[in-house]
Amino acid sequence: MWRKRHWKIYDPLPKEMLKAEFKRKNMTYADLVAALGKIRIEEAEVNIHNKIARGGFAAMLLIQCLKAVGVKELRL
Repeated sequence: MWRKRHWKIYDPLPKEMLKAEFKRKNMTYADLVAALGKIRIEEAEVNIHNKIARGGFAAMLLIQCLKAVGVKELRL
Protein backbone atom coordinates (compact mmCIF):
# COMPACT_ATOMS: atom_id res chain seq x y z
CA MET A 1 0.00 0.00 0.00
CA TRP A 2 2.73 2.48 0.95
CA ARG A 3 4.59 1.80 -2.26
CA LYS A 4 1.57 2.23 -4.51
CA ARG A 5 0.54 5.51 -2.91
CA HIS A 6 4.02 7.07 -3.04
CA TRP A 7 4.66 5.89 -6.58
CA LYS A 8 1.99 8.32 -7.78
CA ILE A 9 4.09 11.21 -6.46
CA TYR A 10 7.13 10.26 -8.54
CA ASP A 11 5.40 8.88 -11.63
CA PRO A 12 5.07 12.24 -13.46
CA LEU A 13 8.58 13.41 -12.48
CA PRO A 14 10.53 12.20 -15.57
CA LYS A 15 7.93 13.68 -17.92
CA GLU A 16 8.00 17.01 -16.07
CA MET A 17 11.81 17.08 -16.05
CA LEU A 18 12.00 16.58 -19.82
CA LYS A 19 9.33 19.15 -20.55
CA ALA A 20 11.07 21.69 -18.30
CA GLU A 21 14.35 21.20 -20.17
CA PHE A 22 12.56 21.59 -23.53
CA LYS A 23 11.02 24.86 -22.34
CA ARG A 24 14.36 26.17 -21.08
CA LYS A 25 15.93 25.52 -24.46
CA ASN A 26 12.86 26.54 -26.53
CA MET A 27 12.75 23.11 -28.16
CA THR A 28 9.94 21.27 -29.90
CA TYR A 29 9.52 17.53 -30.32
CA ALA A 30 10.86 17.93 -33.86
CA ASP A 31 13.98 19.58 -32.42
CA LEU A 32 14.36 16.71 -29.96
CA VAL A 33 14.09 14.11 -32.72
CA ALA A 34 16.77 15.98 -34.70
CA ALA A 35 19.01 16.14 -31.61
CA LEU A 36 18.49 12.42 -30.97
CA GLY A 37 19.41 11.73 -34.59
CA LYS A 38 22.73 13.49 -34.05
CA ILE A 39 23.60 10.96 -31.36
CA ARG A 40 22.44 8.09 -33.59
CA ILE A 41 19.08 7.44 -31.98
CA GLU A 42 16.38 7.19 -34.61
CA GLU A 43 12.83 7.78 -33.42
CA ALA A 44 9.77 9.20 -35.13
CA GLU A 45 8.46 12.47 -33.72
CA VAL A 46 5.04 10.95 -33.03
CA ASN A 47 6.65 8.08 -31.09
CA ILE A 48 8.69 10.44 -28.92
CA HIS A 49 5.64 12.62 -28.30
CA ASN A 50 3.52 9.62 -27.30
CA LYS A 51 6.18 8.14 -25.01
CA ILE A 52 6.67 11.42 -23.17
CA ALA A 53 2.94 12.18 -23.02
CA ARG A 54 2.28 8.74 -21.55
CA GLY A 55 4.94 9.42 -18.93
CA GLY A 56 5.82 5.81 -18.19
CA PHE A 57 8.93 5.58 -20.35
CA ALA A 58 12.24 3.84 -19.69
CA ALA A 59 15.07 5.56 -17.86
CA MET A 60 17.21 5.07 -20.95
CA LEU A 61 14.91 7.34 -22.97
CA LEU A 62 15.17 10.00 -20.28
CA ILE A 63 18.98 9.81 -20.34
CA GLN A 64 19.12 9.82 -24.14
CA CYS A 65 16.83 12.84 -24.40
CA LEU A 66 18.72 14.79 -21.74
CA LYS A 67 22.04 13.98 -23.42
CA ALA A 68 20.66 14.94 -26.85
CA VAL A 69 19.57 18.39 -25.68
CA GLY A 70 22.87 19.01 -23.89
CA VAL A 71 21.82 18.76 -20.24
CA LYS A 72 24.91 18.43 -18.07
CA GLU A 73 23.29 18.90 -14.67
CA LEU A 74 19.84 18.01 -13.41
CA ARG A 75 18.18 19.10 -10.20
CA LEU A 76 15.37 17.12 -8.64
